[in-house]
Amino acid sequence: MAKISGNPFLEFDPSKLMGDLKVPGVDVESIIASQRRNIEAVTAANQLAFEGFQAIVRRQTEVLRTVAEDVNRAVGELSAAGTPEEKAAKQADLVKAAFERSLANIRELSEMVAKSNTEAAEILTKRVSEGLDEVKAAIAKAKA
Repeated sequence: MAKISGNPFLEFDPSKLMGDLKVPGVDVESIIASQRRNIEAVTAANQLAFEGFQAIVRRQTEVLRTVAEDVNRAVGELSAAGTPEEKAAKQADLVKAAFERSLANIRELSEMVAKSNTEAAEILTKRVSEGLDEVKAAIAKAKA
């Protein structure tokens, strides 16, 4: 029985296969180089997206820790002695402050997501544009 040395997909060399296929008027090396740049662009965009995701998770963790601390502090303040009217006013102040902080946190996280998505999309958009320029150049070269 034959022994398989590794994953055949990882050992596959498209340039060797395409090099054996001599197609007149087709620059196989430029096609392979273009596809390599496509893969590099997708990899870079994925890396940026992953780093953005990590930053968002870190920030969410910080927000949750802060919220827990704020709740503990608020409970202490509300349990302090005072008239029912003073407690109600204090409670309203605490709720208003918590609501405003929540909106600010949501806004910040939304901006982080948008920034991360924009950066990743810019890499892909640039590569698509470059790829279209490469196709135009290849067509012009084939005409000549």
